[in-house]
Amino acid sequence: MKKQISTKNAPQAIGPYSQAISANGFLFISGQLGVTPAGEFAGSSVEAQAEQSLENLKNILAEAGLTFDNTVKTTIFLADMADFAKVNTVYAKFFKEPYPARSTVAVKTLPKDALVEIELIAAY
Repeated sequence: MKKQISTKNAPQAIGPYSQAISANGFLFISGQLGVTPAGEFAGSSVEAQAEQSLENLKNILAEAGLTFDNTVKTTIFLADMADFAKVNTVYAKFFKEPYPARSTVAVKTLPKDALVEIELIAAY
């Protein structure tokens, strides 16, 4: 059985999807842009957007009773792979060993012309 997870402490979905779905002992969080819950970009730098994206993920995890320690996999989407090291520095502030599995991919564009989007899978 699946259950929708939603919080006002992260941006609301801008399409036909959920912020997160809990199913079979896992929490699947949709990709989060660096947008505040009010819908505005946290800043124009990739660092500011990555930080906000991770704050959004943290708030959705909290709504589900979880923390970053429960994370098993993340995927980072970058508008420019040249930003990899900058995003990595911000990312490292939120996770500790053992680090989750992770993929990072460059994409042509992201919604709202964002610089970064991060999705996450956590285990209960």
